Amino acid sequence: MTANVAARRLFIACGVWLVGLGMYFIFLRPPLLPEDPRFMGATLEQIRASLPGLAGWLDLVFTVMGGFMAASGVLTLALAMHLGRLRQRPALVAMILAGATSVGTMSAVNFVLHSDFRWLLLVPAVLWLMALALMVRGIAR
Repeated sequence: MTANVAARRLFIACGVWLVGLGMYFIFLRPPLLPEDPRFMGATLEQIRASLPGLAGWLDLVFTVMGGFMAASGVLTLALAMHLGRLRQRPALVAMILAGATSVGTMSAVNFVLHSDFRWLLLVPAVLWLMALALMVRGIAR
């Protein structure tokens, strides 16, 4: 398997993951995870009492956020499926920027928050970096 094919497959996996994560945020994610009140230094009951509309507002925020995640995944999939036919350097720049602003930012923020899911959310960022390295290797040949 060539480096470009391996990079394409990793990017496709990351795109599918982003679409799935977006669907999770739209349909399944609760307004507050157990780690959220812990980070805020309050109990869930205190938060609900002081901000009664927060849960409804967060549902809307996470729906929008999930839509953007899914859109990012769809665009990643489209770009990944056409990597072989695109000019390599502009595609590489696009994938660097897309990865840094999506899975890279998400992973970094989850470490700052000491999220219960931080190590799991590091996986897509590492896979993205591996795909970038393979893409660079393919371009260099």
